[in-house]
Amino acid sequence: MPPKKYGGSERIVYTLTEELIKRGHEVTLFASGDSQTSAKLVSVYPRSLREAKIKDMYDLNDLTLLHLGTPYTMEDQFDIVHDHIGVFSLPVAQKSKTPVLMTLHGPFTATNRRLYSTFRNPYLAAISRSQVKFAPPVATVAGVVYNGLAMDGYPYSSENDGYLLFVGRISMEKGTHHAIEVAQNLDLPLIIAAKLDLTDVAYFNEYVGPQLSDDRIRWIGEVDEVERNKLMSRALCLLHPITWREPFGLTMIEAMACGCPVIAFNKGSILEIVVDGKTGFIVEDLEGMIEAVSKVGSIDRSFCRRYALDNFNAGRMTDGYEDIYRRILENKK
Repeated sequence: MPPKKYGGSERIVYTLTEELIKRGHEVTLFASGDSQTSAKLVSVYPRSLREAKIKDMYDLNDLTLLHLGTPYTMEDQFDIVHDHIGVFSLPVAQKSKTPVLMTLHGPFTATNRRLYSTFRNPYLAAISRSQVKFAPPVATVAGVVYNGLAMDGYPYSSENDGYLLFVGRISMEKGTHHAIEVAQNLDLPLIIAAKLDLTDVAYFNEYVGPQLSDDRIRWIGEVDEVERNKLMSRALCLLHPITWREPFGLTMIEAMACGCPVIAFNKGSILEIVVDGKTGFIVEDLEGMIEAVSKVGSIDRSFCRRYALDNFNAGRMTDGYEDIYRRILENKK
C-alpha cells in the first residue's frame, strides 16, 4: 500500500485508511511489510507477493491464508473488522465475535452466491447498486458505498493529443480487442497502458499481439500512477469496452478527474458512473462505441473533472463507510 502500478482495490483501501486516520480513528492495516501507511501496520510478509514473484500468489497459498486469518486472531482489539479480501475470508469471518464489514470488490456469481448465503455473519458493503441486484436474498447488505479517491492533484487538460486510451488489464473481460477494433475502424492511434497476467497470455497472443504496431496500436505495458494520469489528461477519450458485469470501474473516475471523457459498454455499474452525453457516452455495442468517438468533442472536459471530484472523492466514500460502521455498532448494543 499504496500500489506502485496496477491495484484498484489496494488504492481504495489505502485511501480509506488515510482518510479515517485524518478523522481521528485508530486504524490497523493488514498489508505487506513494504507498505507506506499512517496506520499501525501488521504484516505476515516483508514484500508484496507480486513484487516478490510468488508463483501462486492468486491462490490460497500459505501466506495468503496467514494474511487473511491474522486479523481475526486479533479481533478483540477492534470495534470493527473491515475486510476487503472477500469470499476467501468468509469461513473465518463467520466465527468472528467482533462485527465484520466486508466490502465486495468483485461480482456475485452463481458459485459464490451459495457461500454468501451460508456464511452470513459479515455485513456486506456493495460498491454499486447494480452489484446488489445479484446478492442472495439472505445476505445482509448494509449499504452501497461508491469508490472514491483523493483526486484533487490529478492533472487536468482542456485539450487532447488525439489518441484513444485503454487502461488497466489486458483480458477478454476488459475487452481490449474491442478497443483495438474501434481504433482500427476510425484510423486513430490507441495507447494500451495495461498489465498482462499469465492467465491472459493466450488471449493476448490471439487477439492483441498480432494487432500491435509502433505507430497506431501501441502497448506500453503497465504504468505507474503519474504516467497513467498524464496519459488520461491528454487522451481524446478512455475506451472501456467491458464484456462482464463490472461492479465498479475505477479507471473511469480517474479518467474523468483528468478531464478525459469515457466511452463504455452498458454493463454492470456503468450507468452509475458515467453520465451519458455529459462525461462521455454509454453504448450498447462496438458500432455504438465507434459512433460515440466521432462526437466525443462535444463533451466538456472541465465538467468531467468537476463531476468526478464531486461524486467520487475520498471524503464522500469515507462518509459512507463511517455511517455503516455506526449503524453496525448500534445494532450490536
